[in-house]
Amino acid sequence: MNSLLKDTEIKARASQLSGWTVEGDKLRCTRKFQDFIAAIDFVNKLVAPSEAAAHHPDIEISYNKVTVNLTTHDAGGLTEKDFALAKEISSLK
Repeated sequence: MNSLLKDTEIKARASQLSGWTVEGDKLRCTRKFQDFIAAIDFVNKLVAPSEAAAHHPDIEISYNKVTVNLTTHDAGGLTEKDFALAKEISSLK
């Protein structure tokens, strides 16, 4: 099982991620796209890195906006897994 990160570790890791915020026990990022098709294309790009990490985000889609929430449910909060996947998601165009 993954170990929960301490608040100081969470703040340090979050400061290295552009476009992500810490909200409670979740990392959150919202991206806006040209249209619904582009938003869905981005969601489809999340599949490979999520499967490779065996870590799956909670995703909200609202027309051209996609919100990605990461948390390690079985650990009850944020772990290194969340920050590693957030970094990969940040690199997706």
